[in-house]
Amino acid sequence: MTVPVQSTGDPIVEVLRRRAEPLADIDDPAFAAAFDRFGDARVVLLGEASHGTSEFYRARAAISRRLIAQHGFRIVAIEADWPDVADLDRFVRNRGVWGQADSFVNFPRWMWRNAEFAAFVRDLRGWNLERDTPDRVALRGLDVYSLSRSLTEVLTYLDRVDPGAAADARERYSCIAPFLAEPQRYGAAAHAGYVDCEDEVVSQLVALLRQRPAYVQSDGEAFADAEQNARVVAAAEGYYRAMYRGSVESWNLRDSHMFDTLERLLRADGGGGKAIVWAHNSHIGDASATAMGASGEFNIGQLCRERFGRDCVAIGFGTDRGRVAAADDWGGAMHVKTVLPSRGDSWERLFHEAGVDRSLTDWRSDSGLARVLDRTRLERAIGVIYRPETERRSHYFEARLSRQFDAFVWFDETRAVRALPGQPPEGAPDTYPFGL
Repeated sequence: MTVPVQSTGDPIVEVLRRRAEPLADIDDPAFAAAFDRFGDARVVLLGEASHGTSEFYRARAAISRRLIAQHGFRIVAIEADWPDVADLDRFVRNRGVWGQADSFVNFPRWMWRNAEFAAFVRDLRGWNLERDTPDRVALRGLDVYSLSRSLTEVLTYLDRVDPGAAADARERYSCIAPFLAEPQRYGAAAHAGYVDCEDEVVSQLVALLRQRPAYVQSDGEAFADAEQNARVVAAAEGYYRAMYRGSVESWNLRDSHMFDTLERLLRADGGGGKAIVWAHNSHIGDASATAMGASGEFNIGQLCRERFGRDCVAIGFGTDRGRVAAADDWGGAMHVKTVLPSRGDSWERLFHEAGVDRSLTDWRSDSGLARVLDRTRLERAIGVIYRPETERRSHYFEARLSRQFDAFVWFDETRAVRALPGQPPEGAPDTYPFGL
């Protein structure tokens, strides 16, 4: 379906009108089938222009289901903390554990505790239950924020397999333990020169790795989980310390950690894995094609493109207007907010004026179309915070679209995710993990 709009006269509008492929409804199998062309890649990066838009989650779920079923992808890695997602991974791979009741309860809880993602998690579990264990899809977290819980997970593992090593770990972690409730306080203290726990958290990771041959004999998967949590503790220490040296350094540390985690996942089980990544456009699009790169930032999309070349596909997502789940400030309450119509000097406005409600524009193998879209315009990015009153300053940045992504999915008007309240009820596996 097309929407008649007044053209600004930009020739790119006419190009998009011809080349933007209309997509079926998300629930129609034809929607996901349109993405079969990307099934030859080893890594498919699926973006989003906000952390609170229903269509972005539903579309990524449909595309992921298709890539899993038809093209052999067996890893779904998301912009979320490792221990929270490990809880869900146990659920989707039917490992006999229903998980922790406190997963995804911290700000911004609606980012993953929403009905759209819950439906996808259940779909993964249903798909896995029909397959042998080696062929099941794993759900993994890439992020670095879980300092407290990851540290606890390391200690819990060592308490079970090696109490002596657990005592040593507690001694090493005692340096950073006073800051677990508010890790940003550690960053401030480290910046002021009062404390530095880098050597301790790194030495604990090294100590754990030295025991790999012994620990994996009893439960290799449990060791892998503990190892990753120890890596998160080390990365989080660096991240919170870097916060006070500058936003560029902390951003780069975070995305480096996400990329390193993805690489380890792909190397596991012989190195033949194929992965789907769910993260914000600002993470999965090549930062070197945006104002981020000009300021010295890089991201997982840029690192993947440099490492995997054409075996990596980055697909951006965008919208013109609608409603979004977001907060006014970090740590604030979620509100359903109105997304303003896009600015006239933005990429979003060109897609809106092209008049295709729901579309896929693919220039991965079309150098002519890529050249047409290789120019700088503004692009909108809404995270967990949306401030429409300062939208230009807060949410727009310059980007060269065809260098940033390989393709772009467009929804002209979008809705907010359906956030799920409360903790998951204990002892209720039929509703776990989201308490629906």
